[in-house]
Amino acid sequence: MTSISMPATDSQPTPAEYLSEAVALATDNVRNAGGPFGAIVVSADGRVFEGVNRVTANLDPSAHAEVTAIRNACRELGTFDLTGATLYTSCEPCPMCLATSLWARIDRVYFAADRHDAADAGFDDAVFYRYFEGGPDDRAIMPVSSASLSADERVAPFTEWNATAERTEY
Repeated sequence: MTSISMPATDSQPTPAEYLSEAVALATDNVRNAGGPFGAIVVSADGRVFEGVNRVTANLDPSAHAEVTAIRNACRELGTFDLTGATLYTSCEPCPMCLATSLWARIDRVYFAADRHDAADAGFDDAVFYRYFEGGPDDRAIMPVSSASLSADERVAPFTEWNATAERTEY
């Protein structure tokens, strides 16, 4: 199921109510061979989409709850741009999930548990936060460097992109 229905009320659910639903999704996901993470995207027009962590169940390291919720929202809405949307997640987004939220143009993120709560439960992403926030020594876990190619070869994909009139800008 990619979209969910919140209980019918006279008003829009509060951030706390959406967060409670994200926590309930995460808890239920643990009972279904998934990780303890759940997320909800509420689009600008109020449509609601869910996602749960399926990293181990799907053997996919990118199948975090936030990424899954964003993928579901984009697929159902027929867009890669979620401007105006809000992400509610059971735990503070890791760097990958935060970057995905930025690329999706999510307007705001609310989370329940923080990175320290996750670390206490055995989900310690501190090394990843340090990778992006720290210096060269913090990046030793995975060195990233450029390789020596000619300038023309190095930029060939961008040259092709700029020459393609039928491209979809993003």
